[in-house]
Amino acid sequence: MSRIAIIGGGSMGEALLSGLLRAGRQVKDLVVAEKFGDRAKYLSEKYSVLVTSVADAADNAACVVIAVKPADVEHVIDEIAEAAVKADTDTAEQVFVSIVAGVSTSYYENKLPAGAPVVRVMPNAPIVVGGGVSALAAGRFVTAEQLKEVASIFDAVGGVSTVSESQLDAVTAVSGSGPAYFFLMVEALVDAGVEAGLSRAVATDLAVQTMAGSAAMLLERLDEVKAAGGSGLDTSPSRLRAMVTSPGGTTAAGLRELERGGLRAAVANAVQAAKTRSEQLGITSE
Repeated sequence: MSRIAIIGGGSMGEALLSGLLRAGRQVKDLVVAEKFGDRAKYLSEKYSVLVTSVADAADNAACVVIAVKPADVEHVIDEIAEAAVKADTDTAEQVFVSIVAGVSTSYYENKLPAGAPVVRVMPNAPIVVGGGVSALAAGRFVTAEQLKEVASIFDAVGGVSTVSESQLDAVTAVSGSGPAYFFLMVEALVDAGVEAGLSRAVATDLAVQTMAGSAAMLLERLDEVKAAGGSGLDTSPSRLRAMVTSPGGTTAAGLRELERGGLRAAVANAVQAAKTRSEQLGITSE
C-alpha cells in the first residue's frame, strides 16, 4: 500500500502517524488533513508531513483513514465523496478505514460511491505508545488482500485482531474502555498501599511495575500457547494466577477478599454497561 491519508490530526490520528513513521513508512507516502491551523502547523513541523485539505489528502491515496470525531464524520465523508465524483476517482481502488467509534461500515458505504471498500477499526488509547490493540471489521466490498494491508497499518501501533462488525460493541467495552478499568485498578492498588503504610511514590512505582511485569508474563505465556497450537488460551490467566498463589499464603488471602468483594461481577457489569452504551451511541444510517 502506497499513500496513506489520515483525515483528522487529533490524538488518535497523530498516534497512527507517529507509529507509521516509527515502523519505517516514508513521510512522502503520508498526508494529513487537519482543519485547525495551530494543530496543522504542529503536525507539519513535528513530523515534516504534508498537511492539507480533506479533498486533497484523499486524492490519490490508496488508503484513507477517517480519524475525526463522530460529529464531524458526515461533513468529512460528504467532502470526500464530492471530490471523488468531481475527479472521477475510482473509489473501489481506495480503502476507507474508520477509527471513529460507533459509525458502521454501512453508513460509509451509503455515503461513498457504490462499491467503496470500508474497514472499521476499534483501536485503544495505548496506540499512542505503540502498545495498543486494534480490532478490524471488514465491510461488504473489502477483499482479503485489502484487509491484510489495513492490518499492516495498525501493526505499527500494536496488536491486531479481526472480528465481525457485530462484535465491535463488545470490543469497545473490553479493549476500548479497558485502559480506564486498568488505570482504576492501579489507582485502587496505590491507595491501598498508602493505607498499608507505603509512601504514595513507592506505592505507585510498585503497582505500575507489577502490572507491567505481570502483563509481560501473560503475553509471553500466550505466545507460547499460540506457538503450540492455541490450546489453553482461555486458561492462561488462571494458570498464571495459580502459579503465583501459594496455598494458605498472603496472595490467597488477598484473592479471597477480591472474590468476596465481587470483583468478577463488577468487571462483568462494567463491560456489559459499556457495550450497551456503545450500542446506544452507534450511527448506522444516514
